[in-house]
Amino acid sequence: MDASVVIDRLASKNMTVATAESCTGGLIASSIVDIAGASDCFNEGYITYSNEAKMRNLSVKESTLMQYGAVSTQTAKEMAMGVRKKARADFGIASTGIAGPGGGSPEKPVGLVYIACAYNDKCQVRQLNLSGDRSQVRHQAADEALQLLSDCMDEIG
Repeated sequence: MDASVVIDRLASKNMTVATAESCTGGLIASSIVDIAGASDCFNEGYITYSNEAKMRNLSVKESTLMQYGAVSTQTAKEMAMGVRKKARADFGIASTGIAGPGGGSPEKPVGLVYIACAYNDKCQVRQLNLSGDRSQVRHQAADEALQLLSDCMDEIG
């Protein structure tokens, strides 16, 4: 997804976005701020790699992390909703996953990533099963997150 298209659409609607990233480590935010005019619509971004950071900065519940783990639909949803609220943005985008090469398990393999987009009173979450090396997984996840943001903007018109 071309970040400039997303930025142009947000700016034309006077809407804002904030990011909460774990496995992408700032790539989503970087893709956005690479575009001239991003300051009109990008509020702020958080890289919350640790569970403690997810709880402190994004209001992810400890019970969610204990029950489902950091790499889960539930955590991605709470991250997106938390960053949207904290940044007072129209959209909150989140990513959490296992970029590899280590850290995977049979239940949660390397390449498993959840991305989420919170807006209005809704939150869409997508499960991605990506392949490639660590860098490829991270970049694919960031691209998919921008696509999810675009799809959410389509939904609200």
